[in-house]
Amino acid sequence: MELKDFDYPLRDELVARYPLNQRDASRLLSLERGVGRLGHGFFKDLPGLLVSGDLLVLNDTEVIPARLRGVKATGGRVEFLLVERGAGAQGAGALWRCLVRGAKGLGPGREVFFEAGISAIVREVLGGGFIMAEFSGLSEKALYEAGLVPIPPYMDREPEEIDKKRYQTVFASKSGAVAAPTAGLHFTEKLLLELEDKGVELRYLTLHTGPATFLPVREDDPERKTLGEEFYSISPLVWEAVQSAREEGRRVIAVGTTTVRALESVVLGGLKEPVLSGRTSLFIRPGFKFRLIDGLITNFHLPGSTLLMLTAAFGGYEPVMRAYKEAVKEGYRFYSYGDAMFIY
Repeated sequence: MELKDFDYPLRDELVARYPLNQRDASRLLSLERGVGRLGHGFFKDLPGLLVSGDLLVLNDTEVIPARLRGVKATGGRVEFLLVERGAGAQGAGALWRCLVRGAKGLGPGREVFFEAGISAIVREVLGGGFIMAEFSGLSEKALYEAGLVPIPPYMDREPEEIDKKRYQTVFASKSGAVAAPTAGLHFTEKLLLELEDKGVELRYLTLHTGPATFLPVREDDPERKTLGEEFYSISPLVWEAVQSAREEGRRVIAVGTTTVRALESVVLGGLKEPVLSGRTSLFIRPGFKFRLIDGLITNFHLPGSTLLMLTAAFGGYEPVMRAYKEAVKEGYRFYSYGDAMFIY
């Protein structure tokens, strides 16, 4: 397949630049695999689409205020996106892999100054806009004082106070992501309790979402695309829950593409040799053989994105692209703060 096969027309007004007042007020488009039947509803109605015994797996990663705006020693402005802590000194002398905007002239040894007493020296230029930098004064307090919420560029606005709460799931607990696991943004504490009361089993894993989530596919042939590595971790108890559900014929439903990638990364070496934590660069596209999941809750993704390719791999290329056409026709809201799909 070619990159153009994952394109679709989208009116600008359908891009959700702000969240709705209520998380679970988002619309929910359901797609029944095999028959291709579509259904329309609201996310708060999700309990009606699940049954007692379903296992719902969610990503509990927490987004950090990863965008730091600073000034070079020459006076030029620059923006760092903290992607991942590197090996080396902890605390004040922390090494971080960063994606940089305004990197011209930013070679090894160059210093950048940020707010809250934070500074950084470039240690290595990694290519593709990435560098390794050593920070001073980068305490958690300083980061939350100086850093901005890393909302996606397509929102075409500055981060605002509302994003501190709403670009974060209500169950976020493991700090380290630079992008939200957006399918989880629709859940409220009340909705989670309703699901548990119905007998739906809730389990959590961690995948720290990195730039691989939003960096575009530039190759015409997606087969040549590679993803950056992201850290994931699944506890033995959660893995046991997944195994039990499979053995008992209960559905395993992943909330978000990040959860899918984490689960399927566990069994890349086979079901008998699970790797419960590590780093994954798994790129799922049509033709991929899913081993673990029976359902997927996900948002509507950018044209030509790896996330749309994953969705099409699970739901079927033609049914998913037809569902997207229907969503556009019906005025669904798209992307991070937009509406959701349930594919089962």
